[in-house]
Amino acid sequence: MEFFERPQVGERTVLVHVNFHDQGAREDLDELKELAVSAGADPVVVVQGSRRGPDSKYFVGMGKAEEIRQAVVDTESELVIFNHALSPSQERNLERLLCCRVLDRTGLILDIFAQRAHTFEGKLQVELAQLRHLSTRLVRGWTHLERQGGGIGLRGPGETQLETDRRLIAQRIKQLNKRLEKVSQQREERRRSRRKSQVQTVSLVGYTNAGKSTLFNIMTAAEAYVADQLFATLDPTLRKFNLKTEHDTVLIDTVGFIRHLPHNLVAAFRSTLEETQDANLLLHVIDAHTEGRQDRIVEVNSVLKEVGAESVPQIEVYNKIDLMESAEAHIDRGDDGRPLRVWVSAVTGAGLEQLRQVVTEYLQWQDAKHRHDDVAWKEVATKQRYQLLLAPMAGRLRTELFTAGLIEGETHTEQGEWLLDVSLWPRQKEAYCRQEGCRCLNEYTIGVIT
Repeated sequence: MEFFERPQVGERTVLVHVNFHDQGAREDLDELKELAVSAGADPVVVVQGSRRGPDSKYFVGMGKAEEIRQAVVDTESELVIFNHALSPSQERNLERLLCCRVLDRTGLILDIFAQRAHTFEGKLQVELAQLRHLSTRLVRGWTHLERQGGGIGLRGPGETQLETDRRLIAQRIKQLNKRLEKVSQQREERRRSRRKSQVQTVSLVGYTNAGKSTLFNIMTAAEAYVADQLFATLDPTLRKFNLKTEHDTVLIDTVGFIRHLPHNLVAAFRSTLEETQDANLLLHVIDAHTEGRQDRIVEVNSVLKEVGAESVPQIEVYNKIDLMESAEAHIDRGDDGRPLRVWVSAVTGAGLEQLRQVVTEYLQWQDAKHRHDDVAWKEVATKQRYQLLLAPMAGRLRTELFTAGLIEGETHTEQGEWLLDVSLWPRQKEAYCRQEGCRCLNEYTIGVIT
């Protein structure tokens, strides 16, 4: 059956984009082109139109449908992709008229996800989403068996075959849900283990192709797959995030979001997206160079709300400043000194130390707040100058402090110890002073760095 087969790479494709008067129903044409290319299609022509609302039969008017049909004939295209969600009957009617396969935005995104899934869990989640989407369109593959067709030789078990197929799909969905429930329980056990070990988690979220994986790799020395395409990352990746805080920290790279993300996908990937819900901090990665970034911020926050992660603390990370004129890496702070957003470039490395600083500050303040509800931000997250006394056997720690650029002055004692003037956050100081051969001379604290 044709609709079960995956599209071949390089299929000649007609793209259809309709501008509706309702701003909430509008889609991005450039994004459709990126999605089509990411799926392996070869867009040869774009048919555009404008309507007040979708037509019940063809989604577009009869005249525009005929224009699409002519474009398919002229370009010898094998596929038509709509930049909108189509109903099963609209897809069926369009395929009969155009004599080729028709795919809507939801089906296109599902196809990309199917190509990107590599882990066992990811494949299960994609299959579940695809079956849920397919179950409403099942009649397309069995029109030759429908009793409504009438005529000698066309009557018979049409409805029985449909019911049988629907039942098989329902059984498979039930099996997938059971398997994913086990995977979800395993994820919850791992999260519970991290909480018990007081491991802090920082989750990267953001619109697809905002540069999350590039940022993830450079911050953790990982080798996650990176490509200039939509949904390059599908399966979540966890790596240790080296910060000078009291507890270990894990950085999580997650699937990118997109405008009008299909509900079937959100439901299927709920166990994966729960990683954001359980995080101590969200780093909302934003493509600072792209137009309409504010709309994308709204879309990401909408999905976070849908998965119950809207209350998790969030810092905005404006990435790709290397593509902007006269943009420099810096931190935007509120009146109380709390960081609101960081401007970085994951490609050049600009601003990454500021990002580490901001994450360290936030986790320090969050940890202190668990013990003292009324603790002020500046009491915990403000960098200060200290004097550290290092024993002669702590040469490795001294080298680490120099490499990190934390030492501002150094003298020696008669006993051969090092007396270092350092700039540290309070919790950073605590982490260093727990190491053997290091002692903080608190009585010589020089003062708060302004």
